[in-house]
Amino acid sequence: MKPLRDIDTWVFDLDNTLYPPEMALFPQVNAKMSAWVMDLLGLPREAADALRHRYYVDHGTTLAGLMAHHAMPPDDYLVAVHDIDFSVLSPDPALADAIAALPGRKIIYTNGTAPYARAVTEARGLSGLFDAIYGVEHAGYHPKPGAQAFQTVFALDGLPHTRSAMFEDEARNLAVPHAMGLRTIHVAPDAVPAPHVHHHTADLAAFLRTIPT
Repeated sequence: MKPLRDIDTWVFDLDNTLYPPEMALFPQVNAKMSAWVMDLLGLPREAADALRHRYYVDHGTTLAGLMAHHAMPPDDYLVAVHDIDFSVLSPDPALADAIAALPGRKIIYTNGTAPYARAVTEARGLSGLFDAIYGVEHAGYHPKPGAQAFQTVFALDGLPHTRSAMFEDEARNLAVPHAMGLRTIHVAPDAVPAPHVHHHTADLAAFLRTIPT
């Protein structure tokens, strides 16, 4: 485990990181993505779901696969799949206080879009806590876990790699940040032993309260 005392930039993923998986937000996105693939390619749902899973594994996101294999422009798709009900999210004052207490800058980097991230943070009572919000559009539509995505967003932000930490619910998305010198924290119900994961927590707010301020 690597200490977090010298960190001055905190990078947070969004989905299933700044809200718990049991708040059924991302299943709505998944359903919208399947519907889009069904309509775009004329596939039944089972085939569309299988294709989405293959694109997720091979390309990082459904969007990246659709762009690579079907030359699909991203913008209309991103608007459609993020047109969901945010009322399933509830404010989390404890998490808001813990994020606010962190020393240094706080940013969000998501494979979703920045407008989607702002809607999530508003519903969670986290608005105004982040110095910057980066979406897949800021990475040139290249998704995590690809190195190009991280390199593009981190260069845009100018964050200091060896004094930054990243929180992610997907362990595979921490491999590149680890290689770049960031401290890595896996936020998920179950730990995934991996050399690129420095810390694990099932409770983000509780973990943040353990960090020296």
